[in-house]
Amino acid sequence: MSAASPAPPESLWRPRVVIPFLAVALIWGSTWLVIKGQAGSVPPSWSVCYRFALAALGTFVLAVLRRDRLALDRQGWTLALGIGFFHFTINYQFLYPAEQHLTSGLVAVLYALLMVPNAVLAHVFLGQRVPRGFWAGSAVALAGIALLVLHEVRVAPATTTPWLGIAMVTVSILAASVANVIQASGAARARPVVPILAWAMTIGALIDGLVALALAGPPTVDWTWSYVSGVLYLAIVGSVITFPLYFQLLKDMGAGRAAYNGVLVPVVAMALSTVFEDYRWSLLAAGGSALAMVGLVMALKARNPSR
Repeated sequence: MSAASPAPPESLWRPRVVIPFLAVALIWGSTWLVIKGQAGSVPPSWSVCYRFALAALGTFVLAVLRRDRLALDRQGWTLALGIGFFHFTINYQFLYPAEQHLTSGLVAVLYALLMVPNAVLAHVFLGQRVPRGFWAGSAVALAGIALLVLHEVRVAPATTTPWLGIAMVTVSILAASVANVIQASGAARARPVVPILAWAMTIGALIDGLVALALAGPPTVDWTWSYVSGVLYLAIVGSVITFPLYFQLLKDMGAGRAAYNGVLVPVVAMALSTVFEDYRWSLLAAGGSALAMVGLVMALKARNPSR
């Protein structure tokens, strides 16, 4: 009597996988354009503070609904402090003002390179191996992004400073990468992620408030519908709702395949930038975009997307 053959793996094209995957990409792809609208009537530093104060509240509600334990031990507080400082303060305090100098779509493409410092820091601090194919794909992506940056510099309005924006995004990416490595550590994986994120957002919002006071003075609020709805969208939809969706994708698809969401996000962002920011395409920009996306896929594929 022959042994029963193993059941075939479930298809990734199930609605419970495809719908959240597309929803996360569309939401995160749209947040770049919404951030652009936040850096205007209100100082960017205060906009960051408002976003994560609301996001922290929403994440605490989510933790209660999940029946997670909110109390943290000493190591949990250390994790929350590190994530709050690097991700919810340094990262966004540089990211928001960067969009005053660059189109939102280009910022999203630049941010897709987060995988490079992630890989370097994970190799140094977590001992994770980085295959050669990853570096080859990253080099291709960098070449494409260089063409996009060249196009941006050529067409940038006189009132903006693209190189300053690029420098700010670089600092933002490095800070986010440090936070990602903290979240990937064994100590973080051994604890429920939602309570740590809730406290990290709280810590980040408090530091953001201090930064805003130092840089911009007393709080400023724009009570127009466009601004308030933008804060709510970024805090609730862009932060609280997408986290559980993405966590479920990690379970259903695996971390490697779920990471392809990071390739679709800048595509969505560039499309929205074309429609709402009148992004002016050229042969240089089109070639750079295609090259960047190909490189990102090569880099992700080299890291074994089945895992």
